[in-house]
Amino acid sequence: MPIDSSKNQARWRVSVAPMLDWSDRHCRYFHRLLTRRALLYTEMVTTGALIHGDVARHLDFCDQEQPVALQLGGSDPSDLAHCAKLGAQWGYQEINLNCGCPSERVQRGSFGACLMTEPQLVADCVKAMVDTVSVPITVKHRIGIDQVENYDFVRDFVGAVSQAGCFTFIVHARNAWLKGLSPKDNRDIPPLRYDWVYRLKADFPDLVIVLNGGVTHTAQVQEHLAHVDGVMLGREAYHNPWWLSQWDKVFFADPAGEDGGALTGLTREAVEQQMAGYMTSEFVKNGTPWPTIARHILGLRHGLPGARHWRRVWSDHSLKALLPEQVMALAHQPV
Repeated sequence: MPIDSSKNQARWRVSVAPMLDWSDRHCRYFHRLLTRRALLYTEMVTTGALIHGDVARHLDFCDQEQPVALQLGGSDPSDLAHCAKLGAQWGYQEINLNCGCPSERVQRGSFGACLMTEPQLVADCVKAMVDTVSVPITVKHRIGIDQVENYDFVRDFVGAVSQAGCFTFIVHARNAWLKGLSPKDNRDIPPLRYDWVYRLKADFPDLVIVLNGGVTHTAQVQEHLAHVDGVMLGREAYHNPWWLSQWDKVFFADPAGEDGGALTGLTREAVEQQMAGYMTSEFVKNGTPWPTIARHILGLRHGLPGARHWRRVWSDHSLKALLPEQVMALAHQPV
């Protein structure tokens, strides 16, 4: 039975995007220290990786990360249904289908942004997952393909897929150029068309429409929230993570510490100390070297005096034999 996510649209009000090689479970643990309310997404996991690989390595996460959503990459309905079932059993609160990645590697697998040219196939994939799990099935996609700009294309895509039981669409407000641009350039060069995302919400008022792409500060988020149900943040959230510490109060009207939660008395130093303890714990439990985790916190002191020295210390792999608490002490020594 499809879950009508429009009944709980506040879930998607502000979220952190799935970012390949960035939004792993260590990054999500860090982000959850900064915001209790924002929805966090995994990096994309392909159906092939789950069906033929180490399921635990791809799906493992800790309870502190919740609410967390799993993004899948694939185009075979039965494979996606199987992987959605794994994700739901593992405890993910949402399964998201990637219809937005433009990389050639993803295209060779016949999924990602190229799926937008096959809305019926996407609808079949969504229905297969909706019929298998009880958590919401959502789709992340672009507004178009290549350099042809036509609002009717994305409108018809959303209309067809929604008929299969998808009630939430996360819309990157740029076209995906499948030839001639790298994935990085695809995040910058195709023009942003926020008005098209607004039109989708106007044309489909009963759906949850989340805007993604090019948003870098609070005022922009608030402006978009006047037109759509949610905003997804990516690179700015990663590179300037302290911004997340404002989100619960600003976007969810949830003052820090109101219920005695993790944000009580939050400081950068307290977050850094918790992450140092987490790094030590992960090394003891799983043998994970601290630099593997520390790379995610390098923006924590963004814009503060001494930030360059602090980043340099936490980035210094020659210190990997030290305990994270010792590295933290070095990072805070006067230059």
